[in-house]
Amino acid sequence: MQAHVPMKIVLAPNALKGSLTALQAGEAMRDGIQAVLPDARVQIIPVSDGGDGLVEVLSSPLAAEQHRCRVSGPLGTPMEATFLFCPGKQLAVIEMASASGLALLPETGRDPMLASSRGTGELIRAALDLGCKHIVLGLGGSATTDGGTGMLDVLGIHFLDNRGNTLAGNGAQLAEIHRIDCSNRDARLASVTLDVACDVSNPLLGGNGAAHIYAPQKGATPAQVKQLEQGLANLADIIENETGLDIRDLPGGGAAGGAGAGLAALSGAVLKPGAQTVLELLGLNTTLGDAELVITCEGRLDRQTRFGKAPAAVAKLAQALNVPCIAIAGSVDDAEGAVSEIGFSAVFSLCRETTDIHASMKHAAARLQDTTRQAVHHWFFNSPLPPSP
Repeated sequence: MQAHVPMKIVLAPNALKGSLTALQAGEAMRDGIQAVLPDARVQIIPVSDGGDGLVEVLSSPLAAEQHRCRVSGPLGTPMEATFLFCPGKQLAVIEMASASGLALLPETGRDPMLASSRGTGELIRAALDLGCKHIVLGLGGSATTDGGTGMLDVLGIHFLDNRGNTLAGNGAQLAEIHRIDCSNRDARLASVTLDVACDVSNPLLGGNGAAHIYAPQKGATPAQVKQLEQGLANLADIIENETGLDIRDLPGGGAAGGAGAGLAALSGAVLKPGAQTVLELLGLNTTLGDAELVITCEGRLDRQTRFGKAPAAVAKLAQALNVPCIAIAGSVDDAEGAVSEIGFSAVFSLCRETTDIHASMKHAAARLQDTTRQAVHHWFFNSPLPPSP
């Protein structure tokens, strides 16, 4: 007689920003499953799209060491930031948000003109000092719109004005760039694989570019958005004049305030979809091989989810492996579109009413546990459960 093997359910949660980390979300979802299917094998694989939480998500699966170093914060204040180092693989994983992130600044202290990505460059240099031959840099959650000039300056790629002075590497000085000096470029960049995990696919310039779409979230006024757009356009012009590369419409070039474009042009970096890169590092395709269901989650599910977000990448992989994929989100906009366009098998919201978003955030763990309980019961038994009181 063949032994009974409990069904396997994989949880691939993204963080619910402002409420739960990806791991906390996974633990709440696991508790919801066990209330319905106590014998199920539940495996939690937290995911990320390359932004905030990348280091946390990959630390355990990669069995990586955490390295802390002193860097410049987004506005130059010294701070400590952490990156992952895998000695056996000569691999480092760096999260831009940890050194140059918007969350590092109080809402009233944001300055998109002066914010610099310099601290991220210092993390890259520290990884090179450890002998890394492969660096995965997660872009996302940045406070900067400097085209990556701050971090590139640290790596020996200097941006000069028309008098030959080295510029600081921030948004305000993008328009002053007259020439790029690569004579002191860190020689180690030639022998390292630098994979840049972009959390968005936006181009550098235009209505969907770094300045127009993301600079307002970083505190930019309409006048500053215009100035930053002009500065990034100048950077693109100088790069094309000196390298022959046109970075204006490069997918992902607008990530992290244009850092994607600057890195691709001047450091030899390869831009990759962040979520796909993370799922590959996690080996999620292998984990899903014998699963009967995968459940993912994020704070908001809308039409933007399909553009580089982790839940969409989970759904795409699950489809390829013929594994059903359920999505749970704090709020859901156009559930039918999410099913038809992204490929989710079903979609559930934590909000019980359209005005319920604040209550859902305040009680995120309990709501996520209960919604997972309802979703699993509905999926396997084809009958709804009432929400918990």
